[in-house]
Amino acid sequence: MPFNNLANRLLGSRNMGDADTQYNLGLKYLRGEGVPQDSSEAVSRFRRAAEQGHAEAQYSLGLYYAVGEGVPEDASEAAKWYRRAAKQGHAEAQCMLGMEYALGGGVPEDPNKAVKWYRRAAEQGHAEAQYQLGEMYEDGRGVPEDASEALKWYRLAAEQGNAYAQQHLGWKYKHGYGVPEDPNEALRWLGSAAEQGNHGAQLDLGRMYNDGEDLPDDPREAAAWYSRIAEQGHAYAQWHLGLMYDTGEGVPEDPSEAAKWYRLAAEQGHTDAQWYLGWMYESGNGVPEDPREAAKWYRLAAEQEHVRARCSLGLMYESGNGVPEDPSEAVRWYRLAAEQGDALAQWCLGLMYENGNSVPEDPGEAMKWYRLSAEQGSANAQYLLSLMYKNGKGVPQNYIKAYAWINLAVIDGDSDYIELKDELREMMSPSQISEAQKLSTKIFNRIEHHTRGEV
Repeated sequence: MPFNNLANRLLGSRNMGDADTQYNLGLKYLRGEGVPQDSSEAVSRFRRAAEQGHAEAQYSLGLYYAVGEGVPEDASEAAKWYRRAAKQGHAEAQCMLGMEYALGGGVPEDPNKAVKWYRRAAEQGHAEAQYQLGEMYEDGRGVPEDASEALKWYRLAAEQGNAYAQQHLGWKYKHGYGVPEDPNEALRWLGSAAEQGNHGAQLDLGRMYNDGEDLPDDPREAAAWYSRIAEQGHAYAQWHLGLMYDTGEGVPEDPSEAAKWYRLAAEQGHTDAQWYLGWMYESGNGVPEDPREAAKWYRLAAEQEHVRARCSLGLMYESGNGVPEDPSEAVRWYRLAAEQGDALAQWCLGLMYENGNSVPEDPGEAMKWYRLSAEQGSANAQYLLSLMYKNGKGVPQNYIKAYAWINLAVIDGDSDYIELKDELREMMSPSQISEAQKLSTKIFNRIEHHTRGEV
């Protein structure tokens, strides 16, 4: 039978023991070219070549042991074959051996040896090794931390098209780390990485176009990048794309599409997406109104310490919406959110203490939570704080402080607030009102600068 292809010619060769012949046969079995595809046979041929010192076969055999194809997975055996090829100057093997030492895979973790092998490969122009060596310099692992040296290796790798290096370089130009801040250079490198499918770069571009800090604000371009990465399953991008459909920013407003993306992110455990999806079910926006489903998503986020979800769950327990009415459970969730600094939860918890709802009535404790909420700008809390000072409830009566707080609350324009301010004005002298207005300005400035004080 005539040998009409390379595989048959190799099989019929008198030099079947030759390392190159065995390696080439291994490739044929790997690809199913002229012979049946057979990973085990490919490994067998690679092994024969590798044992004769064939560097490419040694490297290939290492890869097979690393992934467990055609042989049992064995990191130590993979490292052994990488080392044999690396010692012959095989750049890919040197890089892989560097990774093994960097991560402690198949060999004891040793950053110094990782750097040694990365450097040997990098100096041969191996882009991945150049990138990895840059990371070692940036983190100070196995070498003294050196931002300039890291930048050098990132640039060499980036210029060869390494997407991770391009992303790092773009990020550095964006923030001015080790290089002059340069939005155009940032865009250049992030764009190159993003076009290769680098999720981090795609996300960075979405943020840059969305925020309009370094580039002209372009919601459509932001949405395009978020969409590309969201479709690949990236939870943050899915959540942000949901926000854009929710608000009609960069895409047509579409609550149903927003809910779709929130759900995809929420199912991956993204807490903001879980809260937004809960809110959509509670309000019936983009999905049928379903308080139980809302409570389910709020709970998933709340159990991961999402502050707004904790407050929302507290509101549902207080009202019995989607869950059995349970003021004690409401207090529990309000307290958790309030202690995280949520102004609405602080106000709600203050109300529970003022009214003695499932907790002992305690005007002093109510004042504490109202003040914390009021100092974050909550008009509702400022109004109640003013009332308590006016009536001397939980604190000594003080019209000046009462007026100072209601003067801030009326910015909201609520008629109850205006009525209370007018009432206090009738009870105070011009000098007291002047003093109260000065105090109000002082409180306002403190709120604006996010500082606290006893008032």
